[in-house]
Amino acid sequence: MRTAFTEEYELDLPVASAGMAFVARAELVAAVSAAGGMGVLGGTAMPPALLEQEIAAVRASTDRCFGVNFIPRFCESDHIALSASLRVPVVSFFWDNPDRAWVDELHAAGTRVWMQVGSVDEAVDAVEMGADLVIAQGIEAGGHNRSTAGTFCLVPAVVDAIAPVPVLAAGGIADGRGVVAAIALGADGAWIGTRFLASAEADAHRDYKARLVDVGVDATARHWVFGLDFPDAPVRGLRNRIVVEHEGADRPPPYERLDLASLPVIGNADVFGQTVPLVKYTGLPPTARATGDLEQMSLLAGESAGLIGAVLPAREITSHLAQEIDATLRDRIGDSFG
Repeated sequence: MRTAFTEEYELDLPVASAGMAFVARAELVAAVSAAGGMGVLGGTAMPPALLEQEIAAVRASTDRCFGVNFIPRFCESDHIALSASLRVPVVSFFWDNPDRAWVDELHAAGTRVWMQVGSVDEAVDAVEMGADLVIAQGIEAGGHNRSTAGTFCLVPAVVDAIAPVPVLAAGGIADGRGVVAAIALGADGAWIGTRFLASAEADAHRDYKARLVDVGVDATARHWVFGLDFPDAPVRGLRNRIVVEHEGADRPPPYERLDLASLPVIGNADVFGQTVPLVKYTGLPPTARATGDLEQMSLLAGESAGLIGAVLPAREITSHLAQEIDATLRDRIGDSFG
């Protein structure tokens, strides 16, 4: 399936793996890119020295296109300067608007800039700031999510508003049928997170991945539970014990009223090789080496978790996506239009 996205970035299929913070590391990125999609590194909060190592590791494994994703509030000028100096093919931004100087610096280095949005207005603003591509995130998507509509309505509205700037659809897409649907909505490809979270290479806790395989499409909720380190940022994740406890309320007790010293430690997070005590209401997802009670942790996931079925190597997931795209076009679309 050829689109403007696959042509521009020399891809075999119109799929990018989401730059999931803390879990989308070099091994996952390289596997997706080598298989013909575009892998995106989760660079948020990553020390610059480690970021350089991760970029080198990707390039040592594949010569295909890849990207790095940042949340600007957890990003510093050093991250941008490094990405520019290393001529990273793509840098994507999410949640906050990046400094315009960052966009200009990346463009000057030949790096394309993507921005992820949750509304038509945000998409228009992103293009005005110089975005080369916009990711339209529907309300079904996992992780931090402030979307104003579902993928099925948001994507065509964004496409209409910013054409001819290319758009990737995010939210609720885990197989080739979803990719074809995204293209039918006017997108040039799909930005897929949860399906690649349930991959062998994702740096996520094995029990976290196991839960993704065992749930249905109704197993997630969008909520404000984990705002201690990222206030006023709703997320979509699995409905574990702590989420159920606060479900139906706007949010847990206002963090400014909490006695932070009295909050229990519910485990230990592994943050890029450093062990950090994980306090209740902290939003760090459990990585492979995390310890503690997953019922109290942020298990980020989208509604598409209900479509996964198995933890597989990322190359196999990408191959399945390609096969499913072909089958959908041949058996569904082809039959419908003769």
